[in-house]
Amino acid sequence: MIFLICSYLILVLVGATAAVLSMSIGLLPHALADDRVGLMCAAVGAIGGCLYCLRAVYLNRCVRGTWTNDWAAWYFLRPITSICCGGVSFLFLKAGLLVLESGTKSDASEIGFYALAFVAGLNVDKFVAKVEDVAQAVWGIDKSRSRNGSEEKNDK
Repeated sequence: MIFLICSYLILVLVGATAAVLSMSIGLLPHALADDRVGLMCAAVGAIGGCLYCLRAVYLNRCVRGTWTNDWAAWYFLRPITSICCGGVSFLFLKAGLLVLESGTKSDASEIGFYALAFVAGLNVDKFVAKVEDVAQAVWGIDKSRSRNGSEEKNDK
């Protein structure tokens, strides 16, 4: 099972990296050109999520010796949630609901989008918590059940 999981994670990582590189050099179809930054954010989020998962494989299999196949679904689903969080980070920045608090140059604004997308993909739990905080502050939406009361078990 570990070989399958590692193969999947590397395949997603290579695909996301290829997507970022191809969009960076202008190989995105013209019909999607207006969505380039959002698509780049989703791909960068995938890179962050794959890095996190590959590190978890390394730590749990090699360092701690605590590997179990019970977490297989998590390893397959985590890159997908990272893609979604990378894309959502773009939406929240574009809508002005999240603000980058650093002094950036005007030509470097996309880099901030990509940096947040990477962090959102790398740390899905904290990003989702931040989105829930924003949703509660802006629209009065209650936090999810997993954040009310006791926290669910942290990521592996």
